[in-house]
Amino acid sequence: MNLSNGKTLAASGQNRNGTSGSWEDAGRVVKPLTPTRKPQPPKPENAVTIAVSSRVLFNMEREQQIYEQQGMEKYLKYQVEHESEPFSPGPAFSFVKALEAVNTRLRDLYPQNEELFDVVLVTNNHAYVGLRLINTINHHHLFIERFCMTGGNSPIGYLKAYHTNLYLSADSAKVREALEEGIAAATMFTQEKMKEVSESQLRVAFDGDAVLFSDESERIFKAHGLDKFFEHEKAHENKPLDHGPLKGFLEALGKLQRKFFDKGLRMDCPIRTYLVTARSAASSGTRALKTLRSWGLEIDEALFLAGAPKGPMLEKIRPHIFFDDQMFHVEGAAELGTVACHVPYGIAQKVAKK
Repeated sequence: MNLSNGKTLAASGQNRNGTSGSWEDAGRVVKPLTPTRKPQPPKPENAVTIAVSSRVLFNMEREQQIYEQQGMEKYLKYQVEHESEPFSPGPAFSFVKALEAVNTRLRDLYPQNEELFDVVLVTNNHAYVGLRLINTINHHHLFIERFCMTGGNSPIGYLKAYHTNLYLSADSAKVREALEEGIAAATMFTQEKMKEVSESQLRVAFDGDAVLFSDESERIFKAHGLDKFFEHEKAHENKPLDHGPLKGFLEALGKLQRKFFDKGLRMDCPIRTYLVTARSAASSGTRALKTLRSWGLEIDEALFLAGAPKGPMLEKIRPHIFFDDQMFHVEGAAELGTVACHVPYGIAQKVAKK
């Protein structure tokens, strides 16, 4: 499995549709564009804010190599010299496009409402790189108005000021830092292939333990084995699990889903959520579902796999993004073309390190 942080999107030279060539001829030189008549971005306190790093939104592999091998000054010089050349899309690109598709539907239903997705580009790049990023955003017709460029310093301190609901980065250290601050975050990887995904419906898939839920049950399993885990879950099936790091993001998705439900569009909702868990339905699924119900949260589809690989099921779902706390699930999903993110949280990380 070849996962890398902030490297090429498709090493095989294929785009997300599986055809050869670049994404929208992204490598060609274009004149800087300044679109007009864009809708106003929502106020941060009203929006569901998704903070993405430049290295997951776009492919910046060549630039990263220049920085690592030749230093900051050469890196900045290269960026200025190539600022009219747009970056090609990275692993978060389709996710961001799906967020914008949901916003279009929401604006049609609620023209004056500001409960929308708001994407913020968060990067420790120098401001000199800003023009190239703006040109790239305009080239791909993305609606991203808020930037945070910290010139080498960590951007994590700004996330709360942006009311961030989810942070995606290629830098696992920054992701851990964000999680420690109580912000939902995940490490995003590039991969050799990506399945084609829906352009009209945002699909988000979550693991359960140590992602939506705490790692309480995972700790029992790691310490005492599967039989004790089943006993523990049966004995506590009416006691809700504590929340995990991405519970708040699921809540935010549910809040926007209800806006479609209120218009009678439950079966035509452009947001769909999935629980994809290694738990067994009969032995430990009850507690997971009762926990979600106790939180007042809905999940559209729940897949209890009883330890079976997640990759084949995710290949059928084709989510824009999948979150899991264990790298072997992330790698297995990525091998089959799912954009999979690692949530470095809970006991599994300590076991892996050991």
